[in-house]
Amino acid sequence: MAFIVFEGLDGSGKSTLMNRLSQILKDQKIDHEMTREPGGTELGDKLRDLILAKGPHAPTPRAELLMYEASRAQLVETWIKPRLQNGGWVLSDRFAASSLAFQAGGRNINEADVVWLNHFATTGLEPDLYILLDVTVEESKRRRKNRQDSTSVAEDRIEAEKDDFHNRVRDGFLKLAKNNPKQWFVVSAELSTEKMLELVLARMREHKWLK
Repeated sequence: MAFIVFEGLDGSGKSTLMNRLSQILKDQKIDHEMTREPGGTELGDKLRDLILAKGPHAPTPRAELLMYEASRAQLVETWIKPRLQNGGWVLSDRFAASSLAFQAGGRNINEADVVWLNHFATTGLEPDLYILLDVTVEESKRRRKNRQDSTSVAEDRIEAEKDDFHNRVRDGFLKLAKNNPKQWFVVSAELSTEKMLELVLARMREHKWLK
């Protein structure tokens, strides 16, 4: 059993790498499921739409934080915990650290308040490993632009924030990783997906999670 979370700026390659790891786990016949934040449940998906939508009725920073925490609380209680208790693995695209990076870092909300709300929403559940795919804001923007051009999907409200916001978010992630080296593993998102996967698998083997 392992609970592994992928973090990083949008465009860092979290989803792609998580899907590649999932295939490795399938090949080794390791029972696992994938999820994401915000979302992962019916309630969470509805909150996700409200959080990310642009427009005059977008949530304020504190409302945004509370909506993330509500989505997280529902996901932990009804989805993540049951799977871990049954011995399965969980791979997640974002978790509580995102609120520290985006809301405490990006939005300048008091960090102690975010820490308390994270603990309340998760009932203290912590991932076994955070994998941070670190990418510069400039590269993140370039990748998101390429994605928009190829899919015609517009930027969401968070992605559309200014560079200063995203730089604070990146700094927040790097600070978390520096302060918790046993729980965090930082990988340069400038590397190829295969190289990133190779590094992640090596780290997981150190934990004796994989053959």
